[in-house]
Amino acid sequence: MNCRHCKKPLIHTFLDLGVAPPSNAYLTAEQLTQPETKFPLKLYVCDQCWLVQTEDVTAADNLFTHDYAYFSSVSQGWLLHAERYCHQITQRLQLDQNSLVVEVAANDGYLLKNFVAAAIPCLGIEPTDSTADHAEKLGIPIIREFFGEQLAQQLTEQGKQAELIIGNNVYAHVPDINDFTAGLKALLKNEGTITLEFPHLLQLIQHRQFDTVYHEHFSYLSLTTVCHIFDQAGLRVFDVETLPTHGGSLRIYACHEGDKRSTQPTVISLLVEEKTFGLSTLSTYTGFQWYAEQIKQQLIDFLTKQKRLNKSVIAYGAAAKGNTLLNYAGISTDLLPLVVDAAASKQGKFLPGSHIPILAPDQITLEKPDFVLILPWNIADEVMQQQGHIRQWGGQFVTAIPQLKVLP
Repeated sequence: MNCRHCKKPLIHTFLDLGVAPPSNAYLTAEQLTQPETKFPLKLYVCDQCWLVQTEDVTAADNLFTHDYAYFSSVSQGWLLHAERYCHQITQRLQLDQNSLVVEVAANDGYLLKNFVAAAIPCLGIEPTDSTADHAEKLGIPIIREFFGEQLAQQLTEQGKQAELIIGNNVYAHVPDINDFTAGLKALLKNEGTITLEFPHLLQLIQHRQFDTVYHEHFSYLSLTTVCHIFDQAGLRVFDVETLPTHGGSLRIYACHEGDKRSTQPTVISLLVEEKTFGLSTLSTYTGFQWYAEQIKQQLIDFLTKQKRLNKSVIAYGAAAKGNTLLNYAGISTDLLPLVVDAAASKQGKFLPGSHIPILAPDQITLEKPDFVLILPWNIADEVMQQQGHIRQWGGQFVTAIPQLKVLP
């Protein structure tokens, strides 16, 4: 396999999690009796451009299907994050009724609904029918296609170039990152702005977040690599912010390479920080597997210990990252009988691979477990606030990343 960006042959393994089904391929009861498709879940690092990427085994349309179950609006914290961003970027770019905002991977309209409310013209691009239906009900125009240079050229020919292009947690999800980036350039007005948010590779390595690895994430990104990809496409990253979302993310601001805006010191500073940390040094990547193995063993040891002590453990959050962790550790219903999730689209289904049933959160009160394992650790504070009543019967919360921890 060659690097998806610079085409150099890939020979260095960053992480090997064995084989697993797609992390968002939730199963119905009928599907439990059918063969389950699984793919290798293995990451390579390119020693030329330092793009970390999945082994090339499946296409995006096998992962982002019409009944895709991830709805962004389920998390109140994420809704507030989107609302704050919309207010901030509207002021920063002086957006008004004469502007056009395009969001790639608009999901269920969690973000663009803020521009609709402000009477700023917007357009969502979203290939999954389940989420696109929801967005359209909010009055958001949606194009149901995967984004790339061809679609961008079609929109440009229709006079739909954008003052602002938004891509939150999509850049890591695209199999052809060069084509996607060329599409951003084609769709962007001369003095327009691109903002992308994506999990920061530095945080993934530093905080052992190997469970954020799944087939839907084709790339794992540093600012160093993204700047290189953008440069090759005739774009320039001129500002960057660090965000707490998804365990530590970046929000980059980009423009055409000839734009008059100067590159901010934040960009230079973070590039230096990444180099100092070792993101341009091979040994930083090749030693990561050991940490994943340690976390896996800690989780197995904890669950087997509680089973021996006749203590009950259930999980909260049927999240993709949880599926990666459970499948890598080989956890099934014998150690973790159920998971609860607030998303109605997941309730009544089963986790891929482990086949653990997904129920509504009120099941916690019925079960009164001794421990609640929070699989989406990035929203642990939100979950503990919502489900704090478990302490009434002495219940405790647990997270497994970056190491197993029983929370006070």
